[in-house]
Amino acid sequence: MPLVVVPTPIGNLEDITLRALRYLREADLIACEDTRRTGRLLAHYGIKKSLVFYHEHNEKRLAPELARKAHAALLALVSDAGTPLISDPGYRLLRACIEAGVDIEVLPGPSAAMTALVTSGLSADSVVFLGFLPRKGREREEIFRRVAREEATFIFFESPPRLVKALEGLPAEAPVAVCRELTKLHEEVFRGTAREAVEHFAKGTRGEIALVVRGGTTEDALVGLEEAVERARGYVAQGESPSRAAAQAARESGWSRREVYEQLVSS
Repeated sequence: MPLVVVPTPIGNLEDITLRALRYLREADLIACEDTRRTGRLLAHYGIKKSLVFYHEHNEKRLAPELARKAHAALLALVSDAGTPLISDPGYRLLRACIEAGVDIEVLPGPSAAMTALVTSGLSADSVVFLGFLPRKGREREEIFRRVAREEATFIFFESPPRLVKALEGLPAEAPVAVCRELTKLHEEVFRGTAREAVEHFAKGTRGEIALVVRGGTTEDALVGLEEAVERARGYVAQGESPSRAAAQAARESGWSRREVYEQLVSS
């Protein structure tokens, strides 16, 4: 029997395929992140099935056990919304099934990342999906630097309280699309520059957010570190604190705030 990876709607319950519904009806067991959320989806379509919690905190322990069960039973894997494994649990189970010789069938279906990419209106010739941004540290700064310099469209997930902070870390003139509550009643897509998005969302927002950014599109992304430091000095001369001046120059140049700040205060 196979493991069937079943994408589920990211908001609108109508966004599910007939094939996905068939497998959910035929499954002997459904592994899901939240039995309540999956239960609501199944109830909407009149499906009653045995559910098992499978999430990031127990997947290491459960993956081998579920892979063994998949030899004799049809096992369906779903996440809370969208396609499993895309910033959701499922990788360990998929690997365990591969190693155990279990057949795997992956269904096409909803994905917040792909929906956001298409609705953004930004180029899809070269796309980089990085999931949730690191909250802080060198890894986060390196991502912002990469966005500034690499000619590709980047897709991130971000929480509402951290959205403005993320936008402030991007090059100020980078084209962005902030896609909020996709497919839901209060869907919103803001298209503009990172600077404009900061102003638009300055008072806060709510809901699930996918952030799409076109990288490497401004001449500012090519400036050297010394020029970025010079810009920071100019902002200090205008009355900004060194920290804020470094952050502003970093956004405009693609260098990390830390690098600009260290050079600024040591010169």
